[in-house]
Amino acid sequence: MSESNPYRVFVSHVFEETFDYLRVFEFLESDDRFYYLNRSKPENMPETGGLDALKDELIEQIKEAEVVVVLPAVAEAQPDLVRFMLDVADANKIGIVAMKHIGGLGDIPSAVEERAKEVVEWNEREMVDAIKRAGRGEDTQRWEVIDFPGIEELMKDDDDEKENEEKQ
Repeated sequence: MSESNPYRVFVSHVFEETFDYLRVFEFLESDDRFYYLNRSKPENMPETGGLDALKDELIEQIKEAEVVVVLPAVAEAQPDLVRFMLDVADANKIGIVAMKHIGGLGDIPSAVEERAKEVVEWNEREMVDAIKRAGRGEDTQRWEVIDFPGIEELMKDDDDEKENEEKQ
């Protein structure tokens, strides 16, 4: 995936940029090899038309995306509107990723959990990988690398001991 073919991401909102909403993008931007376009536009709140106008605006935003990321706070505050967002995503065959609460405190609404392809922690790697799988079916095949500080010195000491034993 390159800059010329970025993922089109919609993050759930109720026409305001909340802390969680902004935080999603901080995490996505921390991966320097992941390119995305933000298709959610909380600033585009219709001034007239009521609920129907809100829904029409959400349809336009979601239809431009290939992945919908659902925030638990939005799902709890506006369950009917989030259900509508999920319906639009399903109708347009758009992948759904649900975020857990920050710190894992609290459950996400079961209606969201049941419809999401994945439910992920607030972790840049998990978020990016889930978006890739939900949006384009890509499996990243990334391996977890564990760093053991000082292991090089221990390995060198073991090699030195073996050399000494062989000499004797």
